Amino acid sequence: MSTDARLLELDSISKVFHIGGALTGEKLTAVNKVGFQLRSDRPEVFTLAGESGSGKTTVARLILRDFPVTEGKILYEGSDTTRIRGRRGTMRFMSEVQPVFQNPFDTFNPLRRVAEYLIETALNFGIASNRKQAEPVVDDALKLVGLSFEEVNLRYPHELSGGQIQRVSVARALIPRPKLIIADEPVSMVDASLRMAIVNVFKRLRDEENVSVLYITHDLATAYYISDRIAIMLRGQIVETGTVDNVLGDPKHPYTRILKESVPQPIPEVKGAWAKSVALSTTEVREYGRIGCKFAGRCPNVMDKCRKVEPPDVTTAGRVVKCHLYEQESE
Repeated sequence: MSTDARLLELDSISKVFHIGGALTGEKLTAVNKVGFQLRSDRPEVFTLAGESGSGKTTVARLILRDFPVTEGKILYEGSDTTRIRGRRGTMRFMSEVQPVFQNPFDTFNPLRRVAEYLIETALNFGIASNRKQAEPVVDDALKLVGLSFEEVNLRYPHELSGGQIQRVSVARALIPRPKLIIADEPVSMVDASLRMAIVNVFKRLRDEENVSVLYITHDLATAYYISDRIAIMLRGQIVETGTVDNVLGDPKHPYTRILKESVPQPIPEVKGAWAKSVALSTTEVREYGRIGCKFAGRCPNVMDKCRKVEPPDVTTAGRVVKCHLYEQESE
């Protein structure tokens, strides 16, 4: 893979699913012309946020190559990920782009000791050639998340708390020494009292280990606390993107404003005041197929053309907004 100023670039990607069969069923555009970049020379936490069904997880799975994009390209360090071939190329990509999933207990077999997974990861990625070499590697990864090999060795998943097992999941992702972690709702199944501990792990990885994080969540509170930049997704599209202070501090898109209203107002300059779980409501899937703006059926500022014409991406007030309200304000 070539060296490039862009660690990851999504170039107007779309994903269409066929519901009920390719010939007789309907089409659902789960991801619609989504694009963003993460730089390789500036580690950051970039967040995809939105309510359930907005397409966030589908974007993550496309990046991880779980299935192919329908249109557009995903570039990693300047190279099209669809051109990754062979075991060597695949293992390199997998080592540098690691996932952390929503439910940590789905990651580990309850009948197998946790440490065995970590040792196996070190061996499979060639970080160590035997168990003796693997144990200090695993211990180093666990220490980055506030644990140790001694604490998890010989223990089964059910013998660890939810917060501990999720931190073990993060440690497992760190063993191959990745450049990018894709964390899909990593705190949604962890008790509220433990969520900030997990979130702080990602901040330390960015600040101390130069690891970028694509953080996927419906929780605007933790998103505000952890993010450098944020993209708000609605029915497969990004409707507002920019720095987290701009987008959540002064949202422009009506959808972003409504999401923010479900979160308590923060104390000025104290991001921890946002550290409260917020579950956003799910709406009808029919919004995916809506002509014009996907949010027209719920928007308090709806205009006639919103129901007929898809809004453009407008640069205004230091962010990009997909909304007809700002067509005359493009910078």
